[in-house]
Amino acid sequence: MARTGISIALAIVLTAALAATASAAIRIAKIRYDSPGADTGTNASLNAEWITLKNTGSSARQLNGWRIRDRAGNVYRFGRVLLPAGHTVKLHTGSGPNYPPHHLYWGSGNYVWNNVKDRATLRNAKGNVADRCAYNSASANAKVC
Repeated sequence: MARTGISIALAIVLTAALAATASAAIRIAKIRYDSPGADTGTNASLNAEWITLKNTGSSARQLNGWRIRDRAGNVYRFGRVLLPAGHTVKLHTGSGPNYPPHHLYWGSGNYVWNNVKDRATLRNAKGNVADRCAYNSASANAKVC
């Protein structure tokens, strides 16, 4: 009887570890937080600010219900996007035609990422933190995470 209890406990631990590994396959790859040139607020300038996510796993992952958030509380919620293994998706700040899984658009009329210091938090559909990437530099315009 004790052996069965140990087996069940081990199965629960292994299941939790596999679930964590599955969601950990999606990572923040890069944030371009300062679009080139003056911050004019045009859609082209807004879209030159972006964040990329990469599926580092060995199978495609569904991003439906996942969220990206900055420190100011701006939140983007992913719709039905299937991200193939090894691929990236670039989420632009401004508006444009979504072309999943390669390019998505936040649809914001304002810049999301602070030009000097900010942090991106990626949460999976269950609300668990999958990844974070922070930067604190005015001398660059992007951060490789």
